[in-house]
Amino acid sequence: MAGAEIEALIRQLSRLPGLGPRSARRIALALIKRRDSLLDPLARALTAAAEAVKVCKVCGNFDSQSPCTICTDAKRDRATICVVEDVADIWALERTAAYRGLYHVTGGLLSPLDGVGPGDLRIDDLTRRVREGGVKEAILALSATVEGQTTAHYIADRLKDTGITVSGLAHGVPVGGQLDCLDDGTISAALKARRAV
Repeated sequence: MAGAEIEALIRQLSRLPGLGPRSARRIALALIKRRDSLLDPLARALTAAAEAVKVCKVCGNFDSQSPCTICTDAKRDRATICVVEDVADIWALERTAAYRGLYHVTGGLLSPLDGVGPGDLRIDDLTRRVREGGVKEAILALSATVEGQTTAHYIADRLKDTGITVSGLAHGVPVGGQLDCLDDGTISAALKARRAV
């Protein structure tokens, strides 16, 4: 058995998404073996992040400032807001460099079975941002699940009388995807969202 400090490290690591107790033990061992090159820099980075990272009061993104660097970037298209469930979705969209507008993080999806209602999400903040003016389009980039689509319909309904365009991401066959590797729901969505060639 390991000492109490090592067991505490393993316990904390195993709480991370995608890591179980065995993976946490391997990571803890690697960190300890390479204390100077891995453990100490990681500890400093975690401490710095814990002290510096804030939630953007405008969009809900994580940054070291609030409003975040995306919200304060004068080069961003202020007429478009992309609505996402989580900050990880912002990071995924930013990796593509295909979108140059603003974002809004809802903080989750509507799920009555889990007790998540409209008051638990940042939907009122979104409608307030839209009503303040300047926004011409809201892109609903929510997951293609029942909860995601329910949330998208609810937000679209809330924004109906604002006069802005409400759009959603296309769903269907991914670029490079093979039909026989896709699930039935994806193929059905692709058929419904077909367009002229």
